[in-house]
Amino acid sequence: MDLKRFVAPFSPPTTTLIDSLRYWTEQQPQEVAYYFTDGEDEERAITYEQFERHARAIAARLTDLGLTGERALLLYPQGLEFIIAWFGCLYAGVVAVPAYPPRRNRNMQRIEAISDDCQAKIALTEQDVLDRVEDLLEEAPHLKRLRWMATDRIADGDGTGWNHPRIRPTDLAMLQYTSGSTGIPKGVMLAHSNLMHNVQLICHSFEPSRHGAGLSWLPTYHDMGLVGGVLFAMFYGRPSVVMSPMAFLQKPVRWLQGITRYRITISGGPNFAYDLCTDKISEEQLAGLDLSTWEVAFNGAEPVRAQTLARFTERFGPYGFRPETHYPCYGMAETTL
Repeated sequence: MDLKRFVAPFSPPTTTLIDSLRYWTEQQPQEVAYYFTDGEDEERAITYEQFERHARAIAARLTDLGLTGERALLLYPQGLEFIIAWFGCLYAGVVAVPAYPPRRNRNMQRIEAISDDCQAKIALTEQDVLDRVEDLLEEAPHLKRLRWMATDRIADGDGTGWNHPRIRPTDLAMLQYTSGSTGIPKGVMLAHSNLMHNVQLICHSFEPSRHGAGLSWLPTYHDMGLVGGVLFAMFYGRPSVVMSPMAFLQKPVRWLQGITRYRITISGGPNFAYDLCTDKISEEQLAGLDLSTWEVAFNGAEPVRAQTLARFTERFGPYGFRPETHYPCYGMAETTL
């Protein structure tokens, strides 16, 4: 497939996502780039200028440590710090390797396998996570040997000495590891050009409104949540609302309430998420929902069932959801998304 023939509805003059961040920071510095919400009342917003300044500070620290060209594990809970650190790695020419934070008796072996396979030199996380995992590192000698850094403790002013590295589109940007459900996790090598082609293709397919916004509760260490929920928004220059997967799973109506509150145009998830909404949202919780702004409800990462789409449309049609909003799609880590 010749991706060069695809033209996004709006394509900023950029060749990498680093360029995209710098472009939008110059064009709309005070506009919100990302929101993080708990699905209820708590919300944190960050502008392009604030985001870029923090990413630069992380990049400067990584560069000072001589880590350009090396691999960095990104071990964050869902939130803005992960996204900032991901861009901070790219700003420093460091290869980002997303994974879920280690927990006692869970996923330590997977993270060790990833760290060993990619030959990571540093693990980036938040201070709260670092405080919790320090005693777990005794059980994981390879992880203990890594340098650990809490990026939320880096002051924005630390990036004043940062210099833009020479990044080519063909340079490696990140390693996206497969789930490992059928064996040892395998790292997919994604260059800057791979990511750009993918977000351009998504943009071409979704045909988003220039006044739209996205919402994602999908895990950001997973390709669907990272590329479809976070990076696509940065390329297109529109805000994205990030929510924790647990916030959705504990109370599915939070997803639809978020779409209503932020007037979301693009949001989606695996097939089960639509079934969960249909089955678990009570009549009382339907009050106040307005899904009329929703233009693309993408559905992927597992088999898409026609019955699921029909049931969801019947249940939420009275609240503005249109059947043509459904957007079944296919992707896998081996092809970026």
